[in-house]
Amino acid sequence: MAATILADTHEHLVEESRRLVPINDWLLPCDDWSLLFKEYLQDDLYSSGMSQSHARRFYDPEVAAADKYAIVAPYWERVQHTGYGRNFSVTIRELYGVDSFSLDNIELLDSRYREVRKPGFYEFILKRVCNISLCQVNSLERIFMETAQPSLLQQDLSIKEITRCSLADIAKVKAELGIEIDSFADWLAAIDLYFERFGRRAVAVKYVGAYYRALDFAHVDRHVAERHFATLVAPRPFIGVEGAQALEDYLFHYCLKKAQDYGLPVKIHTGYHAGSNLMPIGRVRDNAADVCKLLQSYPDIRFVLMHIGYPYQDEYIALCKHYTNAYIDMCWAWILNPEASVRFLVEFLVSVPSNKLLTFGGDFIVAENIVGHSVIARRGIAEALSALVHRGWIDRGAVPDLIDRLMHRNAEELFSNVAGPA
Repeated sequence: MAATILADTHEHLVEESRRLVPINDWLLPCDDWSLLFKEYLQDDLYSSGMSQSHARRFYDPEVAAADKYAIVAPYWERVQHTGYGRNFSVTIRELYGVDSFSLDNIELLDSRYREVRKPGFYEFILKRVCNISLCQVNSLERIFMETAQPSLLQQDLSIKEITRCSLADIAKVKAELGIEIDSFADWLAAIDLYFERFGRRAVAVKYVGAYYRALDFAHVDRHVAERHFATLVAPRPFIGVEGAQALEDYLFHYCLKKAQDYGLPVKIHTGYHAGSNLMPIGRVRDNAADVCKLLQSYPDIRFVLMHIGYPYQDEYIALCKHYTNAYIDMCWAWILNPEASVRFLVEFLVSVPSNKLLTFGGDFIVAENIVGHSVIARRGIAEALSALVHRGWIDRGAVPDLIDRLMHRNAEELFSNVAGPA
């Protein structure tokens, strides 16, 4: 397991240059070891009782390392055994050689963080430390990130902004493309332009709208969408919830047809929500039923259903078994719930063709955190396969080939024929 390369099919990494010259904004509020807490582990800190004021001070770049430890220590004691907490512990051990998170080790952790974060550290972490063969990035800053490291960081084309189409989204698209948008025809032309410029370089289309809406996309006539767009950009815009959804429904289908033309897989967020105190669990439960309509409507698109739909992963096993164009990505899942992920992999392998699964994506903005997640994933894959061998379900001789398939070959095959418009 340790020697086999691992495909990483989902990250949110900022450009390495942005990490080397930090600007301390909402995405990267500081540049020290506390930044490793910012993604996901922060959610557990909030859940355990950390206040917003403590969090602001914890990420304050002016606060000393020892003082930051004092702030987080009471909460760390509560969260250290979660998947997020374990990810942090494994990362500092494997990447920095720090055996435990304690006041005695805090200055060592602080100095090791700074030693690693230097030019070339993305390739060092991904290739040398994690043994990752390919890394796919869904940028949180641009609809398509023209990365300075294209051979290392493959990029998704994010369609959230171009389908949601708020006034802020329109302003962003105008700035990125350098064009004027005065009509619905202009907006559709902008979408066409994104695919023309980036469709041959993108590895997939990514849609994250499940964070704010159901995945039940109606088929809306163009004239209806055009009317809502005109209302949106009017001097006194008021589109309303129903109008906004109808407009997004039309634009989502428009983007799916473009993805189909370019042979791009479509990645869709399903399941659990990052953050705190905002997840509508009923809508999360219904995602699997809503996705069925997309799988049926677009049989030629390969849909990648992300995060195993946790905590409703059984439904996604059923979807992937039944629909030819359904694939599942275990990105994020290994630290969301490590035990559930092992069970999921066991149950998947005894019911679904093994080529339908992608087994790893760190889902991080901060590259260092990929280290812990990759170790946890490798261990989880090994546990699942060992269990099936022990039960006599899988012959031991078949394991090496299955490991190769699960850890990297499925990803290589799924994304290999992305070649531009038909």
